[in-house]
Amino acid sequence: MRLETIAVRAGAEIDPTTGALAPPLHLSTTFEHGPASESIHGFLYAREKNPTQLRLEAALRDLEGGLAALVFSSGMAAAAAMAHTLPAGSHVIFSDDIYIDVRNLARDFLPAWGIESSVEDLQNLEALKSAVRANTKLVWIETPSNPLMKILDIAAIARIAHEAGAQLLVDSTFATPILQRPLTQGAVSIAAVTAMCRAVVSSSRHANSSTTFFTFVKFWAPWPLRLTLG
Repeated sequence: MRLETIAVRAGAEIDPTTGALAPPLHLSTTFEHGPASESIHGFLYAREKNPTQLRLEAALRDLEGGLAALVFSSGMAAAAAMAHTLPAGSHVIFSDDIYIDVRNLARDFLPAWGIESSVEDLQNLEALKSAVRANTKLVWIETPSNPLMKILDIAAIARIAHEAGAQLLVDSTFATPILQRPLTQGAVSIAAVTAMCRAVVSSSRHANSSTTFFTFVKFWAPWPLRLTLG
């Protein structure tokens, strides 16, 4: 299916209950529980999941060509969640032009979590090769970058990361999946951010466990949502 068709159809399935062509918004905070507080209809509480959120996650998953997705109420919530998937003792390589609060996360919080990091000009692939350590678990890049609009070679960086046994995360906020689909170039995760919400799309179906590659994606959301993995 062509991307243009996916963009029109993703997350817009006909409502099975009413036949509505426009997806309904489910605004309930809580859902019916059973006698033991078990889920009856597949939902318990909106912050865990809700039908509207699942449509959004499915749409982002399909647009990015991933296998799973999770959405969050903010970009930094998604970024921090990704960082928390790394075990203590890990090393992360960041490209030298990334969103400022990701830089702050790396500087102020990763050391407290027992995670090492370094910053490199990843337009220079030799610099990336030299920066890889035995404990490097993740390469985190943004392309096009903010604010300098640097363009990085996703496929080449993915090859180097994979050879080192590391994963590649691509912040693809500026490009969107219309112009750039990092999962097809070797990234395991993609991240995208909008003014309201951030999502992570992963190439692994196990989006709620220690995941693989992600992409950040921007989108508008009617209420706080969670991370999207594809």
